Amino acid sequence: MELYLPIAEMSVDMVVLLGLGAAVGFLSGMFGVGGGFLMTPLLIFLGIPPAVAVGTQALQILASSFSAVLNHVQRKTVDVKMGAVLVAGGVVGATIGIVLFRVIRALGYIDVTIAFSYVILLGVVGSTMLNESLRTVLQTMRPRPVNQPKRSHRHGFAHRWPLKMRFARSRLYISALLPALIGAAVGILTAIMGVGGGFVMIPAMIYLIGMPVSIVVGTSLFQITFVAALTTLLQAAFNHTVDIVLGLLLIVGGVIGAQLGTRVAMQLRGEYMRLFLAVLIVLVCLKLVYDLVATPVFPYELVS
Repeated sequence: MELYLPIAEMSVDMVVLLGLGAAVGFLSGMFGVGGGFLMTPLLIFLGIPPAVAVGTQALQILASSFSAVLNHVQRKTVDVKMGAVLVAGGVVGATIGIVLFRVIRALGYIDVTIAFSYVILLGVVGSTMLNESLRTVLQTMRPRPVNQPKRSHRHGFAHRWPLKMRFARSRLYISALLPALIGAAVGILTAIMGVGGGFVMIPAMIYLIGMPVSIVVGTSLFQITFVAALTTLLQAAFNHTVDIVLGLLLIVGGVIGAQLGTRVAMQLRGEYMRLFLAVLIVLVCLKLVYDLVATPVFPYELVS
């Protein structure tokens, strides 16, 4: 069934959009990511204008993340205090990102900016995560000596920053500036690239902040939900790039997929989940590079 998308000004098969929404929702529930790093390029591959794909994707991220975070709240795998600090930073970042989006679009470079931003970001994050995940998996496969001494707790740079806060759920006492800055960076990415930012925030929460893996996914989804809601409102109000028909189709599939993904995540080990996510990010990056080099997927437009 072909549906006409008013903002995108094109017709797209409804079953395809529902399937994409379900697949991305599954990833959201399984890995704690908004899924925009995958959905936005796929929408562009279908012919959706990049600006509309970014704006509408924020709406889908909101629905799938909210659906998934409810399960984590019930299981008490969310650090609400840490999430609130991440949200505060995300609100500032999303506001800055919307302004940048509007300026770049007015200059006529938004399509190229989105394309190359994805290549650079996914390449850096994917390769870093893949390297770290492979090392972790290999270490778990090696037998540990019986009398191996335990590592003493080491204080990172975040312990030396001001505005320290105690996060009881995460068993941390660190500066609130670090999670706030991470939240702000994710907010900018959400506004400009249409990503939930989980594939950036989750590694940062594990390796920079030092949060336990068991509550990272739920806390990430907590932050993504609030930032995606703000981004959707700002994109619709200031840039008019939110296609409601497209967004509703993605939401229906996303909510179903998120519930399934959350249940699957309970059966998998954390290090293998990170490895799978790293491989997926690298594959998406390689596909984008191939399309940019092989065929002009993102056509240039002359703006008078």
